[in-house]
Formats: sequence, C-alpha cells, structure tokens
Amino acid sequence: MVEPDDLTARARIRDAAMQLFGERGFEGTTVRGIAEAAGVSSGLVRHHFGSKQALREACDAHLVKLIHRLNDQALAGAGGNHVAAARIAVGPYQGYLARALVDGGAAPLFDEMVRLGAQWLADVDRTRPDAPDVAPEVRAAVSTAMALSITVLHEHVSRAMGVDVFSPEGDVLLARALIDLYSHPMLSAEDARKALDGIEQHR
Repeated sequence: MVEPDDLTARARIRDAAMQLFGERGFEGTTVRGIAEAAGVSSGLVRHHFGSKQALREACDAHLVKLIHRLNDQALAGAGGNHVAAARIAVGPYQGYLARALVDGGAAPLFDEMVRLGAQWLADVDRTRPDAPDVAPEVRAAVSTAMALSITVLHEHVSRAMGVDVFSPEGDVLLARALIDLYSHPMLSAEDARKALDGIEQHR
C-alpha cells in the first residue's frame, strides 16, 4: 500500500538517508533506520527507491542537481564555477558529503563538478594571454578536490577563519576569500614559467 503524500515522503526519506549516511556511514545505516528517521514504513522506502544503494544514488543525484543550480547562479552573477563548487560544501548536506568523500563515495557529484569546471575553464582559456600547459579537465579535477576539501576539513577551516564555515557568516566570508584568491594570482607569468622550467629540469 502506498502511503499518501508520496512526493513529500520521498524527499523526507532522502533527507533522512543523507543525515544517517553522514552520521553512520553507508554500511552502518539500515533501511529500517532510515524509515524510522523519516517517519515512514520500510516498505515505503523500498517502494520509492528499491534498495539502499538506489537510495544513495538518489542522494548523489540530488546533490548534482544542487551543484547545477549553484553553478548557474554563480555564472549568472559572474562569480565563477570555482566559487559555486566550493560553496556546495556549506550546504545543508555537508555531513553526508564529508562522510561520502572520505569513504570514496559521491563519485557522480565529483565527476559532474569536474565536468562543469572544465567547461568553465575552457571558456576562460579563450581569453588567456598564455596557452595553458595542463588540460582543463585536469585543472578542474584539482580545483574540485580543493573545493570539496572544505567539507572534510571544515573544523580546521572554521578554526583558522575564526567563524563556523557552515554558518551564513562563514559562507559569505568563504565566498569573499575565494573571489579574492581567484582574482589575484599568487604567481606572475614569469614566476610560473620559472617554476615549470624547474619541474622539467628535475624530471
């Protein structure tokens, strides 16, 4: 029997699963526990998602949809994909994301962030005065890892910043710091060339 208000129940199940996956890990979470946290029956969980693995895939798909929305907002506001990528870490699902990343999960989200980042970098490359030495996909993979590391290292980042990075104040401070970092290169073109030459000399 399908319980009423299925669409609301589906979202409630997904959010309960994300909370428990974040707290207990995928292996330590049961369908029964998810059902109890969502206030539904185990049968309804299976009705909507079929299995615990399919439910985790739905959780990842939800985050992919979120990063698309943040990416669109950032690009519309000229904020850049990198800022959107990092700020996914301060959303309401940071616990799920941190645990998934440490456990080697969240692959769909990571891969989609890399794909979006590569597109953004390829557009930026067209106006670069110097041709990049590294493919946009590689640079996007590195920048995505750096952005998502905020979720895993949030306690250390918050301590160093002097504000909880997951708070509204911390979110704004993070965005401002990212914009400053990406708009002011730490190396001049000459210094970068010397560094690259040094790498080649020691290969």
